[in-house]
Order: sequence, then C-alpha cells, then structure tokens
Amino acid sequence: MSKAFFDQFSERLLAWHQTDGRYGLPWQGNRDPYAVWVSEIMLQQTQVTTVLERYPRFMQRFPSVQQLAAANIDEVLAEWAGLGYYSRARNLHACATQVVEEFGGSFPRDPLQLERLKGIGRSTAGAIAAFAFGERAPILDANVKRILVRLFAIDRPLQEKAVTEELWSLAERLLPKSSQSMPTYTQALMDFGATWCTARKPVCISDQHTCPFEKNCEANLSNQVLLLPKKISKAKSPELICNMVLLRHGNSILLQKRPPKAIWGGLWSLPESDWISRTPTHLQKSQSASKVQRAALLKTVFNNADARMLVKKCSSLVHQTEIKHVFTHRRLWMQIWEASLQEQYCFDDPTLQWVDLYKLGHYGLPQPIKMLLQGLSLARDVGTKS
Repeated sequence: MSKAFFDQFSERLLAWHQTDGRYGLPWQGNRDPYAVWVSEIMLQQTQVTTVLERYPRFMQRFPSVQQLAAANIDEVLAEWAGLGYYSRARNLHACATQVVEEFGGSFPRDPLQLERLKGIGRSTAGAIAAFAFGERAPILDANVKRILVRLFAIDRPLQEKAVTEELWSLAERLLPKSSQSMPTYTQALMDFGATWCTARKPVCISDQHTCPFEKNCEANLSNQVLLLPKKISKAKSPELICNMVLLRHGNSILLQKRPPKAIWGGLWSLPESDWISRTPTHLQKSQSASKVQRAALLKTVFNNADARMLVKKCSSLVHQTEIKHVFTHRRLWMQIWEASLQEQYCFDDPTLQWVDLYKLGHYGLPQPIKMLLQGLSLARDVGTKS
C-alpha cells in the first residue's frame, strides 16, 4: 500500500462518516470518560439494538463512577442481567472502585494507565482515550480487524500473535495527524466496520453503495473479501446437562449464589448439580421422582446432611421442564425439578438463601432462570428491576 494511502485514509474515512456514518446513538458525542467506558464495555459481545435499551437504564441507575463503586455487586449484576458475559459487570464494579481509590474518581487519560484498570484491554483503553480525551490512540476491535485484514489482504488467522502485532502497527499508521479528529475518526472506524465492511454482506459485493476504499482494498481487488478474515474450523461445542431444584416455601424460593469465576459468576440461580456430559441415562422427563430417586437427585445438588433432611421434608419432587441454553462454547440442558416445603429449612451453606418472590427483581439472575420464573409466574416483578 502506498504512503499516499496511509496519509489520506483518515480524511477519506471522515468524509465517508459525514454522509454515511451512524448518528444519534445515546453514547455518541459524550466526552465523559465514565460514560464512554460503560458504553464500550456494554457493546462488547452485545448487539447495538440491545445496548440502545440497556445503556440509558444503566446510566440512570449508576450515573457516576462514584455511585457505581459504592453500589453492592448484587445491584450491579441485577442491572446487568440479560446482557450476558457477566465478568464484564464484575469488572465494571472492580474498575470503578479502582478509579475512585487510586485516581480520586477521575479516569486517567493515558491509554497505558487505562489499560492497567480491571477489565480494560488495549483496544478499550484506546477508545476511551480517543473519545474522552482526543488522544491519538488506536483501537482494534473485531470490526477494525476485519477492515484492516481486508484492506491489506492478510490471509493468516487472527489468532496468530504476529498478525495481531501487524494489525496494531497498521492501526497506528492510519491514525489522523490531528488529535481533534480522534473522537470522530474512532467512531467512523467502528461505524464503517459495523455497517459497510460487514462480515457477510459488505457493500463491495452489492450495487447499493460504492466503498470509498474499493480501488485500494487488496481483498476486493483479488476477489477475497468474503474469504477474509481467514476462518479456523471450530470444534463442536460440548453438550452438558445438570439438575436444578426449584425449592419453594410459601412466598419464598431458594436461590444459590454462584462462584465469582464460574459461568454466570456472582449471579443468583437455582441450586444445581455438577454439569456433566449429556447422555440418555438420566431420569425420565415429566414424571414425579420416587423417594429413592429424590434422594439420589438431591444428593447431586445439596450436601449429604441437607439432602437427607430434604428427602424427609419434600413429599414430592416433580420434573417441571427442560431448558436448553446455548453459550459461546457449550450447550447446557437444565432439568428443572420442583418441590415445596411446608416449613422453611435453614441451610448452613452461606451461598444458599431464601428470597421473597416479590424481591427477585433485586437479584441478578441468569437470563434462562429469570425467564423460567417469569413463565411460572412465581414473581410479578422478576425482570422489572434487573
């Protein structure tokens, strides 16, 4: 690629954005680093249409980094419920605490310092620095990687370290010379990848628009656009199964807080057994478990002492439903077994807690569990506050 291309790239991209970029998104044009940071984290692995609804709500609930840091982690997870990738919410809370304690509540403008904060990688640090402070810092999210791989016809897998280093180098060389252009340039780069240089239907393979870089794009010139970035065959996702117990007493339901580093880390869910490979050897669906089966099943979910006591207290254990949930790298079948207790049983396990049905909206629940409770009409306000 010629030197002239590198020199003119930002100007051509900015000109494109003026007529074809996205405008009116609730996080656009905001120079508050806190607001920029929240939007960048929320947009990771989440569709823009979803963020359009959830971002304003999150910002209204936690309007400043100080208020986010002061909040209980359960409040944050409840507000994040349904967005997935819950480590992002935990990192948001931890990062807010860092900013308050180490930087007096003000985000640093140096990308290297931003990158040292919890949950902020190099690309997110670059976006915050560019949007909030006008720093000449590159970004390299999935959209930008796709743009650069096609422009320069890089036919090696993105997972290779050398390819990543090459892309960062290219991203830096393409930056505009003026720091004043950085907020608009960074937005333009994101928009171009999200709306024009898309993965499956880039404009260069249609007659609807003319790409401003079609005469320079090496992938376009060599008819490789849809072949790049180079894809690596993925292994088949493992299929897993577990039992979950929906234990009720009066107007309360038993929830268990999940370990912080597990899937759905830090959320409240139904007590469950270990996840094992899915086989046809489990209890038949849509049936009431016998006393022997109840004992065997409850022992996979609770400790021995609690399981023995629950066998005595639960006159029945009925298979309520099966829920299939697809994660990024696995599929899980949850077998939901329902039982009721005439009197409340106190568990020694501190992760187990009886929760009033009308307060479930204050708890961060995994999306399939929240939908289950809504479907069974267990609580009127499930999801209205989470």
